[in-house]
Amino acid sequence: MRLPRDIGAADLISGLRRYGYEVTRQTGSHIRITTTLKGEHHVTIPQHRQLRVGTLQATLKDVANHLNLDWQVLVQELFDK
Repeated sequence: MRLPRDIGAADLISGLRRYGYEVTRQTGSHIRITTTLKGEHHVTIPQHRQLRVGTLQATLKDVANHLNLDWQVLVQELFDK
């Protein structure tokens, strides 16, 4: 599945809330989100209106790896409408 090109930090964070991620802190334009499901895991996301495709892909692969999911399944669950 192709990654969406118009996803911003706020959209990504709200989508990852269903996996237990919550905002834990913000330093400048970077937001750190954390989950305690399957162990503690932190992800830092730049606060941009549109995330670059490489940044989005790397973040989703990191989250999928932590949750033991295929990253394309995670993309479908988050963005398939």
